[in-house]
Amino acid sequence: MAQPLSPRELLQWYLEAGVDETIGDAPVNRYLDPPAIRATASAAGNSPPPAPARPQAPAPPSRGMEDAPSTAPTAPARPPAKPAAADQALQSAWALAAAAMTVEELRRALEGFDGCGLKKTATNLVLGDGNPQARVILIGEAPGAEEDRQGLPFVGVSGRLLDRMLGSIGLDRTQVYISNTVFWRPPGNRNPTTMEMAICMPFVERLIELVDPEILVALGGAAAKVLLAQNVGIGQLRGRWFAYSTPRLPRPVEATAVFHPAYLLRSATHKGEAWRDLLEIKRKLNSL
Repeated sequence: MAQPLSPRELLQWYLEAGVDETIGDAPVNRYLDPPAIRATASAAGNSPPPAPARPQAPAPPSRGMEDAPSTAPTAPARPPAKPAAADQALQSAWALAAAAMTVEELRRALEGFDGCGLKKTATNLVLGDGNPQARVILIGEAPGAEEDRQGLPFVGVSGRLLDRMLGSIGLDRTQVYISNTVFWRPPGNRNPTTMEMAICMPFVERLIELVDPEILVALGGAAAKVLLAQNVGIGQLRGRWFAYSTPRLPRPVEATAVFHPAYLLRSATHKGEAWRDLLEIKRKLNSL
């Protein structure tokens, strides 16, 4: 029987797996008033700290008739600005992405884009890494904690595995370009929502057009479904080739899907299939 991990070893394992924060078993809406927060947390089994007491405003002094307020109407308080609707965010994303003529211009467009809510909770924009004129572009799902800290994709544990996978077929980051379907880390490393991916998709599409690769590799099932417009799982998509095209690409791009490196870290039994997929990518690249 395997020996149990020490607390230090267990914490190290969590860090290497990307777990960098602790959350409760159920969500707590912190935008509610403190009594509602406590009620929600109690029902969920969490115990948030008590909210500080609100200072009481002093009572206004009593007025005589001579101090009666004017009967002139006062201007109503301006309601808080509402967030942009999803369709407005999409229209803005398409316009900004279409105007970018280089990868650097696309980065600046994303830095000024506020239509994706993930930007509000992330530390850094994570656009991409590698050679913007590469023959191969790899698109994953979303940045993780380490990627958010460094502003680069695939720099954590799964990123190191990806580097070894690329090296096994004679590639490195100077010969490929790596990005994700969203450009900011989702809070708590949750999966990005369908709307978050949809709002980022104009920029993803424009990025692929600007790199103009010969091969597109979707890393993992989430990226494969959105890029290849398929509704089946990664187990049925890997090992197959598709034609990826947009109106501004000069010709269709050879596209395929492979297991995400993070998945391979959890499911080592699939590494043999991943190795065969990598060899097929190498063969395809040599034939183009």
